[in-house]
Amino acid sequence: MMDLPVSVIGGYLGAGKTTLINHLLRHNEGQRLAVLVNEFGELPIDADLIEATGDGLISISGGCVCCAFGSDLIGALSDIQNMSPRPDHILIEASGVALPASIATTVGMIDGLRADATLVLADAEQIRRNANNTYLADTIERQLKQADILLLTKADLVSPHQLEAVRDWLNQNYPGKRILPVTSGQIPISAALGALPFPARRSAVADTVHGRFHSQVYRPASHIDAKDLGAALADDPGVDRAKGFIRTATGMALIHVVGNRYTIETVDDDHETGVVFIGLKDQLDLENIQRILEGLEAGNQEQAHV
Repeated sequence: MMDLPVSVIGGYLGAGKTTLINHLLRHNEGQRLAVLVNEFGELPIDADLIEATGDGLISISGGCVCCAFGSDLIGALSDIQNMSPRPDHILIEASGVALPASIATTVGMIDGLRADATLVLADAEQIRRNANNTYLADTIERQLKQADILLLTKADLVSPHQLEAVRDWLNQNYPGKRILPVTSGQIPISAALGALPFPARRSAVADTVHGRFHSQVYRPASHIDAKDLGAALADDPGVDRAKGFIRTATGMALIHVVGNRYTIETVDDDHETGVVFIGLKDQLDLENIQRILEGLEAGNQEQAHV
């Protein structure tokens, strides 16, 4: 059984974490999501999504669930992990002053779970002001540094010039981070969490355009080196997410790309091959990616004939 991916959603108070979570629940594209919150006092789930409550667990439409972990995050993760049916992805909403890396470290301590990504939300209107606040600066800086992907929220509340200025500030102070502008939490789940790999996906996915984002499926014609592919996609600044199964010279592998980081997971089962990758339409150079992928395939074919 493949490891269960866990994403941490962080960011300072008011950055839009609740809005993002509700959007992902409403547009889960067939994924069963489990949402863990610190407590139910300020429940982040919209009332119309809730189907039933009881025993510390809230059932949400689409086969999703929500539970509170309080002071026992490891226990809550273990309970979710043992659910039947098992969720496809776990989301942990960090408190506004929490450091997401410490939560991701806890996830890494549990067998069968995989820390998938740390998503940190930055309020386009407030982030620079908060970062210059003597009392907030250290927390803000550490949260932003710990992000795999920065979601620049409330992009509609600032002018295009102001938005570009904030992006420049983030690029200067946190170089190499993938920065995705978001309005009202509206981001495709494949950009935030990664698409369900083949064939577990319960809804058809093809090459699609979703608002600012473009998604495309790559199906290698032959076996390909997983590390070479992961490194190539992670190094491409236009690819924000990629996930899928590929056939290597030694068997099947599941590849995950989050921003400029990638991981490879060996899998025993036979799966339909294909990698879904996604990025901003104005930054995703599909022709360049195709050249890179074809080059990797050609290189592997040459090695096979040596």
